[in-house]
Amino acid sequence: MKVLLIEDERDLLDSMKTYLESEGCRCETAMDYEKAAEKINLYQYDCVVVDITLPKGSGLQIVKELKERKSEAGIIIVSAKNSLDDKLAGLDLGSDDYLTKPFHLSELNARIKAIVRRKNFSGKDEIIVNEIRIDVPSREVFIDDKQLTVTTKEYELLLFFIANKNKVITKNSIAEHLWGDDMDQNDSYDFIYTHIKNLRKKMIDKGGEDYIKTIYGIGYNFSTQ
Repeated sequence: MKVLLIEDERDLLDSMKTYLESEGCRCETAMDYEKAAEKINLYQYDCVVVDITLPKGSGLQIVKELKERKSEAGIIIVSAKNSLDDKLAGLDLGSDDYLTKPFHLSELNARIKAIVRRKNFSGKDEIIVNEIRIDVPSREVFIDDKQLTVTTKEYELLLFFIANKNKVITKNSIAEHLWGDDMDQNDSYDFIYTHIKNLRKKMIDKGGEDYIKTIYGIGYNFSTQ
């Protein structure tokens, strides 16, 4: 799960990033409006957590820009202002949720995961695609009720494929989703091929179908048709 945290309080930003990454999220950060606007124009996210009050601009403008770009990211506004007007403004622009500071990090984590499940998997804690079953809270994968041992990247890759099943996904999109900013440090897509090869082998070895199809020169398609 790829999350963008937009927050100008360094201590809170670091705390959110550390906690969410310990819960399996992959987090990128921005501390002002300009950096946040740059990131939402360059990358796709599963969820964006944005403070209303930012240096050089407003978090509400970030929400507006996400909606204008028809982003599918979930949006959670956080603010120290316990104001009904702020909350209504954010919700009217299209945000999915609102948290007033101070808040528990566990509550933020729960709300992020609930929004992503609702957007990608109709809010379900259990995802079933033919013989594949994924228990989202426990991050466990089963093929015909036989547990599949997967790495964190393989789990994220499988969820990404299922959320985009029967669509062609470019190698660049996969790299962005799995590595975010760190993808720029790689000079080839060999690491993607390795993860896909390993995931495919594990699924087939457990008796699963070979759903991952290579679209030469473009990327991959998780085909269930």
